[in-house]
Amino acid sequence: MAKSGAYSTSIQVNEHMETEMIRVVDEKRKEIGIASRDDVHKKGHWHETFHCWVISKKENSYTIHLQVRSEMKKDFPGLLDITAAGHLLAHETVKDGVREVQEELGLDVSFNDLILLGTVPDRLHMGDFLDNEWCHVFLYESLKPIEDYSLQKEEVSGIVSVDLSVFLRFCQGEELNMFGEGFLIGVDNEQIPFRRMISKADFVPHEETYFQRTASLIQKYISR
Repeated sequence: MAKSGAYSTSIQVNEHMETEMIRVVDEKRKEIGIASRDDVHKKGHWHETFHCWVISKKENSYTIHLQVRSEMKKDFPGLLDITAAGHLLAHETVKDGVREVQEELGLDVSFNDLILLGTVPDRLHMGDFLDNEWCHVFLYESLKPIEDYSLQKEEVSGIVSVDLSVFLRFCQGEELNMFGEGFLIGVDNEQIPFRRMISKADFVPHEETYFQRTASLIQKYISR
């Protein structure tokens, strides 16, 4: 039965259905129905996502790794973003979100390897694109060099590493630019070196409070 024409409270199983169906929640994260991904972003329904920030430690300092979104992506192609992230589908739990790390980065990671930082709201309204997310935010400490990541070309076209302490200040508005180093994937799957200064204009425009709260949660973890 449809509810107010906005979303359905049930989902019909169809093996040939390509539309992603997403669980709709309210501002208190209570489940209230199911809608297609297009409707979720068209009508601004609150929904849940999985975010995993990957860091690595060398001696006494950390770096954080950012994905470069594929040029094939419909939304924000070529911009820097969370290391691995994605929507939780209607039939999925938060634990299922670990598939994003496995698929996008090719890392053999289990849910138990992840560090839960918290759940952070993120709102992005740009024209007809209305994105209201409850983001389940995780951290993962990787021992694998980024050059050995196996990137999902349809989703990710490169990885860029920055000093974590600089990144945290950047998220809090204390730094306007930071140096990024990594690689982009070329047309023949070769790794093209990436070395330059980056600014907020290079990022998917997440809400400022999302960056700030996430930075605080990461800082709390590494300071423990």
